[in-house]
Parts: sequence; structure tokens; C-alpha cells
Amino acid sequence: MKRCESNLNQGFPIKGKPVSSRPAIAQCPTCLPSAIWLPFLTMTRSIEFFDQQFARSASAAALVLNPFETLALPYLHGEVLDFGSGMGNLAFAAARQGCRVTALDASQAAVAHMQQRAAAEALPVRAELADLRQYRIDADYDCIVSIGLLMFFDCSTARKVLGELQRQVRPGGYAAVNVLIEGTTYMDMFEPAEHCLFTATDLQQRFAGWDIVQNELSEFEAPGNTVKRFATVIARKPG
Repeated sequence: MKRCESNLNQGFPIKGKPVSSRPAIAQCPTCLPSAIWLPFLTMTRSIEFFDQQFARSASAAALVLNPFETLALPYLHGEVLDFGSGMGNLAFAAARQGCRVTALDASQAAVAHMQQRAAAEALPVRAELADLRQYRIDADYDCIVSIGLLMFFDCSTARKVLGELQRQVRPGGYAAVNVLIEGTTYMDMFEPAEHCLFTATDLQQRFAGWDIVQNELSEFEAPGNTVKRFATVIARKPG
């Protein structure tokens, strides 16, 4: 199984200054993950906001990777599912390096952009509009990525979806998951009744029995003297 090699000159479309970060994402000394896509599922205040943001971003030149995507990219190989792909920056980076990518998102603007880009660049990225709270994954993948998604579900749904993502990774494949965690005080992007801040160790515990190759905690300044705290786990499934 051939792994996609990372040879991109990657940047970060994020403004601000991190309060602290672990070494794997410290290469971005001035970034704040406020521009990370937030792939919601129904037409709420949040998805409407980010759908408009994606429509603006589609014409921007700086379609570059954020720190969490950069951390995940070297592990991606074979058939990849990007579950909550946003504008598809990671999906296209993986496809340029030989991966075959299915990219799912709830934003019509993001999906339309990915479909047009895949055709223009003749890359193996299949983009679909999906309600990710209820989406049934009907295939197994060598790698599954979900960055900045699960915290926008209620906790019961978030755990259920995470379990399904884990089940659909092929033996020997990788999962890369990134979420906001407790201690986050920037809450403007959440629907009041539907979100889930994970604990700092939730992801690590959920991947017990897997070979965890990255386990990162990071904290970034956010507007209004608030902070965003993230956990990122990349793990190899036994087999």
C-alpha cells in the first residue's frame, strides 16, 4: 500500500497568535484556527454563516492547509474519506499525492467549489453534499479524517459518529480526528443547544487499543479575550 508523500509548500489561512501549542503544530507561530471550516449539517445560523464564508473563500488565492491538516497529511494513503471537508484543501493535497478521496460536507458552496476544482485539476476527489449527523458510511477506507466537526453535534451524536468513523477504517489504516475541548471559551460558532466540548483525554481514550502516532493538545487566542482549545489524535488501527 503506497502512502502519499508530503511535498507541499504548505501555509495557514489563519490569523492570530497561539497561546501555546505542542511541537507538531508549532510550525505555525502566528496562527489561530478561526478559519478552520465548521461543517454543520442543517440550515442553522451556523451553517448559513459558514456557507457564505465558503462562497467568499472559493475565489480567494490562499486555499492552504491549516495546522491540523498539515499534521494529518503525511499519514494519508490509498482511499481516503474526508468527513467534514470544508473547502477540500486537505482532500486536494492528498489527491495530488496519489490518494483517492471522498469529501463530504454540508455546505453547498464548499461542495460546488470542490466539484469544480476536481474537474479543473483532473484530480480523484469525489465531493458530496451530506447531512453528517445521519450519514451512513457504506464503504471501508484506508484513512478517515474528521477535523473540526464532531464538537458541533450533541455529545451522544458525536460519540456515535466517532464510533462509526473508527469502524470504517480498514485494519492497518489511519484515523485523524480533531475537536474542541473543555476550556474553550470562544462559543460564538456554536448553536446553543447542540455542541459538545470533549475532555482533554476523550479522544485518547476512544482510541484505546489503536497505535496512537499523534496526540496533541493546543490552545489559541480567539476574539474577545477568549481561547480555543483543541485535541488532535492520529491513530493506526490494529491489523
